[in-house]
Amino acid sequence: MILSVKETGQKNPETIIFLHGGGLAGWIWDEQIKSFQDYHCLVPDLPEHGQSAQIKPFTIEGAGRMVVELIRTRAHNGKAHLVGLSLGSQIIVQILSTHPEVIDRTFITGTLLRTIPHTETLFKLLNYTFKAYLPVKNTEFFIKANMRTYNIPKGYFHKFKESTQQIDGDSLHKILHENLFFSLPSGLQGASVPVLVMMGEKDYKVIKESAKYLVEVLPNSKAYVIPKGGHVWNMESPELFNKILRSFITKKPLGDGVKSLSSYPGL
Repeated sequence: MILSVKETGQKNPETIIFLHGGGLAGWIWDEQIKSFQDYHCLVPDLPEHGQSAQIKPFTIEGAGRMVVELIRTRAHNGKAHLVGLSLGSQIIVQILSTHPEVIDRTFITGTLLRTIPHTETLFKLLNYTFKAYLPVKNTEFFIKANMRTYNIPKGYFHKFKESTQQIDGDSLHKILHENLFFSLPSGLQGASVPVLVMMGEKDYKVIKESAKYLVEVLPNSKAYVIPKGGHVWNMESPELFNKILRSFITKKPLGDGVKSLSSYPGL
C-alpha cells in the first residue's frame, strides 16, 4: 500500500521530505510548508498514523523502506533533504544506515536511542505507559493536557484530536514499542551525509545522550540544543525552526538561537 502524502512546490528543483513524530501526522509541519514554498515538499503520514492508518504494521525498518521508495519515485533527481521529529527522526537514522545515497542533507530533532540494554525495564515502562494511556487517550480533557505537555498551539486541537483517535490500541502499542526499543543501527559509520542533530533544552536527558551517541558515530554530524525549547519546537517556535533549517540546507551558518550540545555539563 502507498503512504498518504501531501505534496507542494512540485516545480521547484530540490525536494524536502518531512517525517512527523509518533501519534501525530503530517499536519505538524504546516508552518514549515508555508515557509518552504520555494522547495518541492513531500509530507507523508507514516504507517498506522493519520490518513495512512490503514497501512499496517508499523515498524521503523518498514517505514524507512517506504520513505526510500518515496524518494526514488517522487523526489527530484532521486534524492531529498530529510527532516524528522522524534519517531520520524528514528526512521531517518534507519535510512542513514541502509540507504544514505538517497539523502542530500539531514535535519533530525528529538531522536531517542536505546543506549542501555535494560530490556526488562523498558518492557515494564511500555506496558505501564500503554495501560495508563489507552483508556483516556480519546478524551477531550486528556487530549488538551497532552497538547499542553508538548506546547502545541491550541489552534491545532481538532487535528491533534483526529490524529489521536485514528490510532487504535494495537497500533499504539506497536508504535510505542518501536519508539522505546529503537537502538543505534549498524552501518552509520559509512554515511557521509551532512546531519544536523537537534533537540530542545527541555527534552529528556536521554534525548541529549542519544544525540551524543549519534555524533560520535556519524562522521559528518553536529549536535545543537535550542535553549528553552521543547520536544515539538518546530510548532513552538516555527520561525526559529525554519530559519535554522533553511540555513542548514543552504549551507550557511546557523546563527543565533542554538547552543552546542558539547557545552552541556555531564554529556
